[in-house]
Amino acid sequence: MKKLMLAAASFALAGTAHAEELTLQLKWVTQAQFAGYYVALDQGFYEEEGLEVTIKPGGPDIAPTQVLAGGGADVIVEWMPAALAAREKGLPLVNIAQPFKKSGMMLTCLKESGITDPTKDFAGKTLGVWFSGNEYPFLSWMHTLGLSTEGGEDGVTVLKQGFNVDPLLQKQAACISTMTYNEYGQVLDAGIAPEDLVTFKYEDQGVATLEDGLYVLESTLEDDAKVEALAKFVRASMKGWRYVEENPDESAEIVLDNDETGAQTIEHQARMAQEIAKLTAGSDGVLDEADYQRTVDTLLAGGSDPVISKEPEGAWSHVVTDKAAAE
Repeated sequence: MKKLMLAAASFALAGTAHAEELTLQLKWVTQAQFAGYYVALDQGFYEEEGLEVTIKPGGPDIAPTQVLAGGGADVIVEWMPAALAAREKGLPLVNIAQPFKKSGMMLTCLKESGITDPTKDFAGKTLGVWFSGNEYPFLSWMHTLGLSTEGGEDGVTVLKQGFNVDPLLQKQAACISTMTYNEYGQVLDAGIAPEDLVTFKYEDQGVATLEDGLYVLESTLEDDAKVEALAKFVRASMKGWRYVEENPDESAEIVLDNDETGAQTIEHQARMAQEIAKLTAGSDGVLDEADYQRTVDTLLAGGSDPVISKEPEGAWSHVVTDKAAAE
């Protein structure tokens, strides 16, 4: 198996005989959420395209947008709410591809809390919410429901949730934030049966925002050689994602081989790979403009504190995926 190179890399000069170097910064730690990239590396898909790709894991103290701004990566994996918020604040991020077609975000609630309908039953309840940019879809959803996030009988109390499921297990919150491919499984592993839970997927509530897209700086797209390298990267990465969909168990093993922390298990990663495949299914990597607009509309619906204050301009481009499809 190929091992990860941790040193930062940059694009090689066009026209050299060497492989073109490209560094990808992940949004989170090494896990099957990013299996397509690890598979593309392991199976030689990047090498076939003449690329030498470095994959840098993320973590709780790593902001992909800051890494990109500081020159530590050429392309990053990021959720669109965080990317658009950063763009409005002055960082010229551009979405160049969208491997994830669907959102995996949801609220998982204890059935004993009595919550069956979010339009009626959230009021007066405590809900666990991730922050660090992941709160944006939740805040927009609550505004859509007309619920204050300041607590009280007519609002919801927001519990700032760590990246674990403890608040639900300890009954500190009626519902917590979970991903279909990760924390929901952790709840089940803790001994709570599916029939004792109620889940509300953001996708089903009409407030889903795009997750795990690929982003670069605007200036990158002004360089034809870099666009060419990115097209090769996207093409190889999507080949990796197709492989994950067809071979989730093998893909989980590849991810595990690249986990230098030793914190992951094959059982958890295999389940994650299977769930992730449901989110990438049907995606050819091309950003769907309707999905983009739904994300923007959701983020603008933030009441007095919207995620973004105006319709973004130039926040996405098909130039890379068009080139990837043409060759």
